[in-house]
Amino acid sequence: MNVVVCTQPGDLELECREAPVPGEGEVLVRIRRVGVCGTDMHIFTGNQPYLTYPRVMGHELAGEVAAAPPESGLVPGDPVYIIPYIACGQCVACRKAKPNCCTRIRVLGVHADGGLAEFLSVPHAYVKKAEGITLEQAAMVEFLAIGAHAVRRAAVGAGQNVLVVGAGPIGIGVALFSKLNGARVTVLDGRADRLAFCAERIGVDAAVALSDASAGELERLTGGDFFDVVFDATGNPRAMEAGFAYVAHGGIYVLVSIVAADISFADPEFHKREMTLMGSRNATAEDFAAVVHAMRAGLVPTEALHTHSASLANLPEAFPGWLDPSAGVIKAIVSC
Repeated sequence: MNVVVCTQPGDLELECREAPVPGEGEVLVRIRRVGVCGTDMHIFTGNQPYLTYPRVMGHELAGEVAAAPPESGLVPGDPVYIIPYIACGQCVACRKAKPNCCTRIRVLGVHADGGLAEFLSVPHAYVKKAEGITLEQAAMVEFLAIGAHAVRRAAVGAGQNVLVVGAGPIGIGVALFSKLNGARVTVLDGRADRLAFCAERIGVDAAVALSDASAGELERLTGGDFFDVVFDATGNPRAMEAGFAYVAHGGIYVLVSIVAADISFADPEFHKREMTLMGSRNATAEDFAAVVHAMRAGLVPTEALHTHSASLANLPEAFPGWLDPSAGVIKAIVSC
């Protein structure tokens, strides 16, 4: 089978490998669509903290069942999406029903080879039927589930003022599910095209361009109170530190992005707000199901989100160009 391997930062190669043979309890999936996300771009540029090279990337996965064990409830030909976070099932996090932050987690495409391949073998518990959605939509469930999980973590509710810093795909997912929960949503970003997308396609209430005046504009929008919930989806240490100042007294700050750096903040400011600081990692099966439900209801603008395409064979040529902001990539999808 053909696979695309990131052999080292800046180098993608098309290789031919033996197709996997499914082990006990595993489903063999014929991969059809793979979404490309910020994690993949960080792998390509050498900025992913949990990875060793070479690595087959790809964790936003959709395909069709090629073979499945009887206990899976799946049969050949079933369209499926894959939950790429393989948990141990035994650690302290798993015992708390939080497999998304398992102490021994193996994320496909990061800790183990992923889905930029024609076939992938996956434990059946992580393979879910993609009923009522297209393969392109199924390949977008994972990144949207990360946003849905962050919103659920913060218990965003109707009437709250929410700020999303960073209007990339994850930030867009956070903004979307905050809006679906009834919040008033403001997005802050330095790119005019991303702000326009959030305003036109997600229906955010305000889109603020990053500048020396943006803090004053955020204060004005909230009558000086700032925001009940602030989400950072930038992956930028300076932005993550700046976000502490945008949280209202009694508010919540959620770090959705991850960066290989130390983050610092002013303890007096943190305490006088009685601020809650949260990390949000990956997503759970509940979040994936919520995204699929929203897609079936027509609440997710998936056609607008899908901006770029490539085949597996031409991905090594296409991928570097997607890193250029002028390319306008929101979600690129690879056909295998």
